[in-house]
Amino acid sequence: MENPTLRALAVVSAIVLGAVVAPDAAAGQQTRAAGDISTTVYAPQNRPDVRGTNGAVSAGHPLAAQAGLAVLQRGGTATDAIIAMAGVLAVVRPHMNGVGGDAFAIFYDGATSEISAINGSGRAGRLATPGFFREQGVDRVPGSGALSVTVPGAVAAWVDAHERFGTLPFDELLEPGIRLAGEGFPVSKRLAYDIESGAGRLNEAARALYLPGGSAPPVGSLLKNEALAATLREIAKSGKESFYAGALAERLAGFIESEGGHLRTGDFRTHRSTWVEPLRADYLGLTFLVMPPNSQGLAQLSYMGLAEAHPIRSLGHNTTAYLHTMIELKKLAFADRDRWVADPAQADIPIAELLDKDYLRERAASVNPGRAAAEVPAGIGEPVGEVSAVLNDAGDTVYLTAVDRYGNAVSWIQSLFAGFGSGLLDPGTGVVFHNRGSGHSLIGEHPNVVAPDKRPYHTLTPMMALREDGSFALAMGTPGGDSQTQSLLQIVHNLLVFGMTPQEAIEAPRFRSSGGRSVSIEDRIAPGVLAELEALGHELRVIEGWTATFGGAQMIYVEPGSGTFAAAADPRREAYALAY
Repeated sequence: MENPTLRALAVVSAIVLGAVVAPDAAAGQQTRAAGDISTTVYAPQNRPDVRGTNGAVSAGHPLAAQAGLAVLQRGGTATDAIIAMAGVLAVVRPHMNGVGGDAFAIFYDGATSEISAINGSGRAGRLATPGFFREQGVDRVPGSGALSVTVPGAVAAWVDAHERFGTLPFDELLEPGIRLAGEGFPVSKRLAYDIESGAGRLNEAARALYLPGGSAPPVGSLLKNEALAATLREIAKSGKESFYAGALAERLAGFIESEGGHLRTGDFRTHRSTWVEPLRADYLGLTFLVMPPNSQGLAQLSYMGLAEAHPIRSLGHNTTAYLHTMIELKKLAFADRDRWVADPAQADIPIAELLDKDYLRERAASVNPGRAAAEVPAGIGEPVGEVSAVLNDAGDTVYLTAVDRYGNAVSWIQSLFAGFGSGLLDPGTGVVFHNRGSGHSLIGEHPNVVAPDKRPYHTLTPMMALREDGSFALAMGTPGGDSQTQSLLQIVHNLLVFGMTPQEAIEAPRFRSSGGRSVSIEDRIAPGVLAELEALGHELRVIEGWTATFGGAQMIYVEPGSGTFAAAADPRREAYALAY
């Protein structure tokens, strides 16, 4: 007979070691079916699946999730919850997102089943030409400083989304964020570490706020940004008006000009969000929706189309063959992405050709099962240089998602790009500016070359999926820069092919392929598999524990049949899921 005391000690030991196993997991593995696909995989969990029947949220911080759930419980829509969570995240994850960043989102209307999407990324200033940058003595857009700043688009996205899909007063939705900025919020160990890690990027004003005395605020202490509270209060009062055409716009534009950037007040005044049609593709019995360029969503669907040409299910979960195939297919998808993704308003992008099933099937066949490729060329078009000169690997982003009692759903992502973005904080407004302009190229032949009023290449990739009848199936996203598309497809396979629950699917170990043969991979992958991957030529960086290297994915999934919600959040960062 099993000794219950020893069993309890084993569970406690697993918790301490960071690999929590549910006591009954080994006795009863779970199976998920999607269409005719059903496979069972044992997957230990750190956290339980969060389930509910009325609504659910998942956000990049517990305080944000709490604010979102409170909105849903008051009868607000999913978009109302998103705005509340976005305002809180702008305060409690200041190095990853905020008023000075960009946003993208996909919306599902529960009453009509209609899909909408908003591109809330900002544009370069009217002075932004390759010549302007060369006059500053640079041959590529810098990764920090004023030259890396484009117009922040997040605030306009908040307001525009609320005008279309919100029901509760806008100013009330920003109140939690205003309160936390003005009164302070407790510093977590994760935030203290991230502040220390980003210290080298910060200007004097940012260092004074986030590194008082030369180090990050102590864990558990209160961090305030009273200037940001005042800025959020003005946004709550005037919506877009002050931020893009009033006193805030003049202050922000003047600050960037004084730092040597290309933005002026007129660039703020002409900013507008763009409502767009998402890209779609059928995969594993669902229709997946992603953002079109200037987002890398194109690469997400390309990656799926390439994977469809391989027997993913029979390769087995995280086997050598599976991981090798997925890594090599990623290289093919990214080669096309890096050649073509740009602002479609100023570049012709052959989207239909890049997503053509015959083209992807032929391209997928080029994978060498016995050797990792060092370089992979684009399949369409002549080489013209990189899509972005710097920071494709950055991943300081937050993802948030909500589903309400009315059947509405939102998949939302917002970001500063690198840690603390440009590194510039305007002390008068408390705003940290993003560095999304570093996504532009200075190579004249590239469709992503910088130009006035042009949006840069973006890594941000919110995802949504529908069932065959058009009903909502899931919303999902992750921070992580270039790892976003890689993490999301691995999680999709975990969920739909390998039978995991949403939380299991997110927690399962994964890889992150960088340039050439370089691959970061979690140490929970079997040692024998790691050795075999290295024998195939992959240059592995094995990462211990649960780190932000692999993003911080979140998901809300609707169970077919019952219609109940399963919300999941990644323990690799500070994400948290709630439902009721």
